[in-house]
Amino acid sequence: MNAEHITPSPEDNVLTVRKEDFEDLLDRAAERGAERALVHLGLEGPHAAEDIRELRDLLEAWRDARRTAWRTVIRVATTSLLVVALLGAAIKFKIMGGSQ
Repeated sequence: MNAEHITPSPEDNVLTVRKEDFEDLLDRAAERGAERALVHLGLEGPHAAEDIRELRDLLEAWRDARRTAWRTVIRVATTSLLVVALLGAAIKFKIMGGSQ
């Protein structure tokens, strides 16, 4: 019989591996995938951990700056409203030397 006409049986496509070996294989595959991802992002090498820490610090600084900016906008708006209200009250009650 010609080899190209033989259909493999399902048993021919089954690989039996011990659980420990399978877990080891998965661990190595995960490590290789993580390494490839870091290389793809340009975060490989001996300084990668430091680079990631610096990126996190930069992100935290950006978040702090954004929070501070919003707080400043709210404070300026609140202060402006209070000043306008006080000026309006002063004019209404002629405290600022308006016409009598």
